[in-house]
Order: sequence, then structure tokens, then C-alpha cells
Amino acid sequence: MEHLHNHNSKSGQINRAFTVGIILNMSYVLIQVIIGIHINSLSLLSDAGHNFLDVSGLALSLLAFRLTKSKATKNFTYGYKKSSILISLFNTVVLLVSIGAIGYESILRFRNPEPLPGEIIAIIALIGIFINGISAFLFFREKEKDLNIKGAFLHLFSDAVISLGLVVGGIVIYYSHLYWIDPLFSLLICCLIIWSSWSLLKSSIHLSMDGVPEHIDIDQVIKTVRVINGVENMHHVHIWAISTNENAMTAHLVVSSGLKKEEVNSIRLDVKRQLKQLNIEHCTLEIESENEACEDENC
Repeated sequence: MEHLHNHNSKSGQINRAFTVGIILNMSYVLIQVIIGIHINSLSLLSDAGHNFLDVSGLALSLLAFRLTKSKATKNFTYGYKKSSILISLFNTVVLLVSIGAIGYESILRFRNPEPLPGEIIAIIALIGIFINGISAFLFFREKEKDLNIKGAFLHLFSDAVISLGLVVGGIVIYYSHLYWIDPLFSLLICCLIIWSSWSLLKSSIHLSMDGVPEHIDIDQVIKTVRVINGVENMHHVHIWAISTNENAMTAHLVVSSGLKKEEVNSIRLDVKRQLKQLNIEHCTLEIESENEACEDENC
């Protein structure tokens, strides 16, 4: 009961973190768009577009987080857990595509830089540091436990860093009147976002292809199981992610010959307990006796 209470409490905290993050960042996007259009600042508008995609990403990540709690159906025997991986991939791809458009516009703006009020850019960006910093902090503790939560944290943290860069850019523009700083910082924003999003893109593609989750070492899994008393070997091991925070495995477990049914069941439960310690929550084991011949080349 206490475990269930802690689980529900943590789920509630994550839900609140996404909700607060969405409200704060959407408010900031509106501020950036209004001021950016008024003063014709590409760096503010490009950052607003990026932040809007982050808000959309937060909303989709919240949806994915809730879908991971879905129950199994006849057509979807794992529920809709896999949607969290697909949404993570979708968010990252959309973000990178938008960066290409922003970068192209920034290069064109270099030809005809326009006068801009640097002090206003700096003030708006300062607000961004505060909003993105608070939003990122909400996800800090849980960022290593779920790919979508990690993505939300990295995006918001990078937004705070970008806002810091815009503060510096606004101050430089104010004192030097070097207006090409605006498209330059827009390009720097693009580079920073690509750098921070690349690992997420690779992880999302890897998991969508049913690759072994990065934090799981399949050799270590086999080694851990083999040392259990009564286990002779394990083969046909398949490990994949069914969501951004749940993993599954199937394997053939070879046990010592002559064991009683109760002893085999005890070994199976022990194996599943050990696997759970390695973040493999769903495990299906086919039991074989060591004197049973296996002609498959993967044995």
C-alpha cells in the first residue's frame, strides 16, 4: 500500500510539473511573439518558435506519460505504452526541422541587419532565464527515469542557457549597435539546440527499433542470471523497451536436470527478482533442462 501511495504521489508530481511547465512557457512564448514582432527581432522570434515547440513537446510528453498508465487491450496487449517512445521521436524530429527553417532565415538576415533595441531583448531574455530555470528544476529529480522527462529537462535547461545568451546579445547590441549580433545569436541558438537534441534523437530511434535500452548491458544480465543456484545457462535473450521507462525480456532459461517443479518455480521467481533490479519489469522465461538438446545456432 505504501509503495502504491508513493507511486501515485510521484505520478501526481510529474503531472503537476508538466502542467506548470506548459502554463509558464506558453505565457513566455506570447510575450516573446508580441515583443519580437514589435521590435522585429529575429532572435526573439526564433526563440519564441523554439519555445512554442517545447510547449507542444511538453503537452505531448504529458500525454505520453499518461498513456504509459493505460491498461492492456485485445489489440494492444501492452496498452499504449509504446506511444511514449514514438512521441519522444516525433518531438525531436519536429524540433530539428524547425531549427533548419530558423537557421535559413538567420543566414538571410545577415545580409540586411536591422536596428534593434538591445535593452528590450535583454529584459525579455532575462524573464526567460527565470521561467525556463523554474520549469527545468521541476523535472530535475526524475530526468534519468524516463526519456520524455529527460527530454523536457534538457529542452528547458537549454532554453535557460539560450536566454542567457540573448541577454548577453542584447547588452552587446545596446552598447555597440552591432545589429548583426541578432541573427548570429539566432544561429548559435540553432547549434545549441541541435547539440542538446542529438542524443535524444538517437535514443528515440534506437528504442523505436526495439534496441536494447542503453542503460541495460545484456552481457551483465546473462552473467547475473547464470550465477543463480540451479541455473546452467540462458540463451535466446531478447530485451526491448515497451515505453520510455519500462522494459521487457524473453529468454530460454536452462536449469539443472532432476529438479522438482517447486524448485524450478523458485528459480524462476529468483531470476525475475534479479532482473527487476536491472530495470527489466516484464519477463517471460521458457524453462529448459540442461539435458535437453538445443540445435539452434543461437543457443
